[in-house]
Formats: sequence, structure tokens, C-alpha cells
Amino acid sequence: MACQRRTGSPIGLMAYYAADQLTIVGDAQRYERPIVEGNTFETFFYSTCGSTIYARAGKHPTMIGVAVGTIADPEFQPPVRSVWEQTMHRWITMPGDAQHFPKGRG
Repeated sequence: MACQRRTGSPIGLMAYYAADQLTIVGDAQRYERPIVEGNTFETFFYSTCGSTIYARAGKHPTMIGVAVGTIADPEFQPPVRSVWEQTMHRWITMPGDAQHFPKGRG
């Protein structure tokens, strides 16, 4: 439910890339919260628009998740995995060929 609260939406959708493949420009504000597994999850947003732009999970320090909504491409590929489905709104449908996890991916 933390991603629902973070986005104000029924899902939080991120596309993850190796951090060394991205260039981050601008002065993003940082918000950090603890996660169930004992690590942290950081989200970065720009104060001019308030939207989450990217995120970093403490358990995957070499990856950066880019908020798919910021990519603004209706042809962007569908999700390959869905996590925390135990708290997913029952009317949300994820692609059948995606990996499905009741909790985090582990």
C-alpha cells in the first residue's frame, strides 16, 4: 500500500535501469521510508511539479527506477513483474505473462 500512497494511484509503476546508464539532471527532493525487509526505499520528486521522477531501493543499490508516467510514451512496454499483489485493488489486471508476487520479489 506504500506505493499506492506514494503515487495517489492504485499502482506504482517503475521501469528499472542500471544507475550507470542514466543521467539525472535537476535538483530533486528526496523522501526515504523503511520497507518491510528492513532496507529503505527512496523516492525523488521535483518540487516544481510534485511528481515522483525516480526511486532507489536499498536492496538494489545499482538500479534506479524511473516512474513510467514520466516517460510519456503510450507504446512503452507493459510490466514484466507485479509485486505486492496481496494489496492490489481487485479490479486491476496485470498482463498474464508478467511474473506475479503476493509480496515483494524477495
